[in-house]
Amino acid sequence: MDDIHVLWERCRSFHGHTCGGLLTGFLAALYASQLLGLHAGSDEGIVCISENDACGVDAIQVVLGCTVGRGSLLFHMTGKQAYSFYSRESGKSARLVLAGKVPDLGDMDITSYLEMYRPADFFTVKETRLEVPERARIFASYACERCGEVAGERWMHMQDGHMLCQDCYHDYDRFHV
Repeated sequence: MDDIHVLWERCRSFHGHTCGGLLTGFLAALYASQLLGLHAGSDEGIVCISENDACGVDAIQVVLGCTVGRGSLLFHMTGKQAYSFYSRESGKSARLVLAGKVPDLGDMDITSYLEMYRPADFFTVKETRLEVPERARIFASYACERCGEVAGERWMHMQDGHMLCQDCYHDYDRFHV
């Protein structure tokens, strides 16, 4: 893994500023790396399912290389500061749940901070609740017969004999008109 100071600076630069949420995600990514022996770089070798869409997710992207576009960063929105990490290579996984507030960085540099605090001090390690997701698929694309916009087949619907995108499709539900 990169030098901690360089890695932290990359996170700050990517996110745009320093905040407690970014620090929380940074600590979670470091702890997951330690627990599961993770090394950023493989296409979908590391998967993170985040239970929030807050600042910490940016640090996870930088530290572990998990991204939405590669199918290695997924969201299971519960509003919790919890992250499930999976190593496809080893089959190991862990769910890290924030156990309390992470102390602010203040004027300390990240190296001094990590000499004072350990990532393990802030997270409860639990078993993952969800199975490791399958690798991302590539779907055929079709044009919506109403608006003409193209979408993947997984998101298209047949209605009245027409192939429609989700925006043009109107679900049938007799209880919610």
